Amino acid sequence: MVKSSISNARYTYVHDQKYRSEDIDIHHIVLRRRSTKHLFVYVSALLVLACAVYLYVLEEQSISLVYFSLLFDIFLVKLLLGKPIKKESVVIMPAFGVQLETHYMSGKVTRYFVPIDKILKPVLLECVTPVTCYWTLSLIIRGESEMVLVFKNLRPPVKMLVHVWKALCAATGSKEEACTHTQ
Repeated sequence: MVKSSISNARYTYVHDQKYRSEDIDIHHIVLRRRSTKHLFVYVSALLVLACAVYLYVLEEQSISLVYFSLLFDIFLVKLLLGKPIKKESVVIMPAFGVQLETHYMSGKVTRYFVPIDKILKPVLLECVTPVTCYWTLSLIIRGESEMVLVFKNLRPPVKMLVHVWKALCAATGSKEEACTHTQ
């Protein structure tokens, strides 16, 4: 079993080759720690609940206020946190295709398979928004009008994406073109 990894403050990239025959190539992007957003959401929900309990106990308000604040807290946490992601993986099987996996904190795993003959080319793209700039790895699919994002939820840095991109290029037979990025 061959393993290599790269880490930064937010993500860890792991190249995992479980089988010696090199038929299956697995790349993981793992979220290293929870963001401060989680802490903020939980503290805000606790504060709302504490205010409702205070109003019920000391100000002699209705108990329904506590129930409504509890429902509001549950709604707030679900809305702002959504489905926390643990890791995203790319399983490359050159003879068959590419399987994209998303692993959630709850244990749920979603998988999406793309046959190798439908992949025209893997591409690294720089996405620019009014607020930020980041890199994504996408697959151009034959017969589809939209590209398939390899890492839909996580935004790993380009130095991690390049390893996955090169492996996808080798598996699909695409020629690696010069990549103009700084590392």
